[in-house]
Amino acid sequence: MSRYMDKKLQIKLNANRMVVGTLRGFDQFMNLVVDNTEEVNGNERTDIGMVVIRGNSVVTVEALEPVSRAQ
Repeated sequence: MSRYMDKKLQIKLNANRMVVGTLRGFDQFMNLVVDNTEEVNGNERTDIGMVVIRGNSVVTVEALEPVSRAQ
């Protein structure tokens, strides 16, 4: 996950929810701190600011900008 730090991500959550934001931190349980976060619902986007997302809620994580390869 460290290579995704400070990158814009699209995170799909359980209950068919999705958010887009910048990864600012994470822990060993994949709890995520995401900044400048928007909840996406179809064409509607709601700004929700900085959030902590529990790791067990995360279904997928997709980078929306280039990410360097792991060394």
